[in-house]
Amino acid sequence: MGNYRNFRLATYFVAQAAARITQDELEAQLAFIEKHLRLDRVYLEPWRGELASHEQIEMCRRVFRAHGIEVEGGLTTVIPTPEGAAPKQRLFETFCYNDPAMRAKLREVSAFIGAHFDAFIIDDFFFTGCCCADCVRQRDAFNKSHGIADGSWQAYRLDLMKRVSVEDIIAPAKAANPNCKITIKYPNWAESYQETGYNPAGQRKLFDMLYTGTETRDPVTTDQHLPRYLSFSLMTYFENMWPGHNGGGWFDTFDSHITEHYLEQAYLTAFSKPRELMLFCFQSLVDNMYTPALGFQLDKLDALLDRAGNPVGIACYLPDDSQGEDNVQDFLGMVGLPVVCTPYFPENADQILLTRASACDPDMVDKLEAWLMRTGGDAMVTTGFLEAAMDKGVQRLTSVRLRGRRVTCDRYRVEGDSPEGRTACLFPRGEKPVTLPVAEFRNNATWAVVKASRGEESYGILLRDPYGDGRLWTLAVPDAYPDFYHMPAGALSRVRQAMPVNGMWLEGPARVSLFVYDNDTCVIYPYVMEGVQRTVVRLHVKGAKALTAFGEPGGRERRIEPLYTKNGEAVFELSAMPGRYVLYQAER
Repeated sequence: MGNYRNFRLATYFVAQAAARITQDELEAQLAFIEKHLRLDRVYLEPWRGELASHEQIEMCRRVFRAHGIEVEGGLTTVIPTPEGAAPKQRLFETFCYNDPAMRAKLREVSAFIGAHFDAFIIDDFFFTGCCCADCVRQRDAFNKSHGIADGSWQAYRLDLMKRVSVEDIIAPAKAANPNCKITIKYPNWAESYQETGYNPAGQRKLFDMLYTGTETRDPVTTDQHLPRYLSFSLMTYFENMWPGHNGGGWFDTFDSHITEHYLEQAYLTAFSKPRELMLFCFQSLVDNMYTPALGFQLDKLDALLDRAGNPVGIACYLPDDSQGEDNVQDFLGMVGLPVVCTPYFPENADQILLTRASACDPDMVDKLEAWLMRTGGDAMVTTGFLEAAMDKGVQRLTSVRLRGRRVTCDRYRVEGDSPEGRTACLFPRGEKPVTLPVAEFRNNATWAVVKASRGEESYGILLRDPYGDGRLWTLAVPDAYPDFYHMPAGALSRVRQAMPVNGMWLEGPARVSLFVYDNDTCVIYPYVMEGVQRTVVRLHVKGAKALTAFGEPGGRERRIEPLYTKNGEAVFELSAMPGRYVLYQAER
């Protein structure tokens, strides 16, 4: 594939540097990076609010090519307010697409880049949040002509950015160079795409490739608060959206105050089996302690991916232009559920996860019912889904009802099976109290497998409804999604047990992820987070005789025998160290 066996390694060179750097400066900076990383490709950007000259672009290209590095183009759609013009109501200097002068400049820049490169990528500022008077008037006119009475921006902006994609980028670039291939990079804030005009449903029919933003940075102190599992799940979403056309995962060094927070972006992106890892940006990699650390880990990740198959998991259905329970699927991934995402209803999946966003599909309940009847699989729905789907007929599938009540608990009741065949229960306590919706249900019509309790009353957290040949599981989602971390290991393990993937599920605490592949391998990764210590987890594998561990300290391989086997399921006791990933191959 390139300098690494399982992925290409790329970086991005911003226009401000391209416009000013000398050849000697570029050689010196490149020497530092090449000491630690083996670059395959550089995306060289002529425009980011200013245009680098033809001469500078050609000098940079020449230097990179002399080092054996492929060069493609880049574009960031930002523009400063022209001198003398009134400021626009916009963020980050993104374009106002109702300003004729700004759109003319974008066409000029697109033609320039198309003339210089046979391929280029658009950075993730290709959206609009402009609320100037012209944009408000255009929105109102669009809404009126389309019968939209609520004054919303979504439909207007989706239509606008689809038109801008063709008229202001694709057409001028391909007029300058008919062979030019254009990739659109989507940002990490997927729940907000439709509000700002990002339109994967329409744009995937227009561009040649897409690319995925996998930046999660420090989730506590940054404004987006993105769970780290997103670096994996969003990659699966776009790969399933347009198979073979997700160019790679893009992450950066910014707002990462702990080295592992930067590296975890690389780990989880790599676990998704990407075609390319994009390091934004070249300038931030120079003289940065993260760079040698990443170079060390890339070789280890490459070796791990030699053995991993294709990612599989609980298919979380996130329809186009949907929103609701933002990123809850990623918090579930952070507590050990192996979640993959898709914009299409997963007809052929064995396990599915439905969130409030899934209920944006108007036919969702009919699809779910037919799936349960046909496949006999396991569907887990969140209380947010249940609430949104109640007026769509979901009550025919379950007796669970939400009446708006909330309860705060730190004691739990977890049902399991005893060796004697009787129902046994554990009564663990959580780290901290957790506030949950009260999922009322009819006893013996629906069964609560995991409950939270307070005083003499208990409340369902994981509830089971048989339906057809399948099972519907309802999961009560805390008001604050990170409160999943405070639930006891016994409760979380019972949730995981309900949704095994390829016969695998993880027994243990929160903040440990399980990544499953279709060749009987899996990766276990505990996050570097406050309160996470070295621990012991148990991996349950149906039909396994033994495990082989790859990637343990020293690079050795180690055979692991089961701790015990019960009902055809082997249980393996494994050490889990924060910041250390290990791949396990099951022998069945």
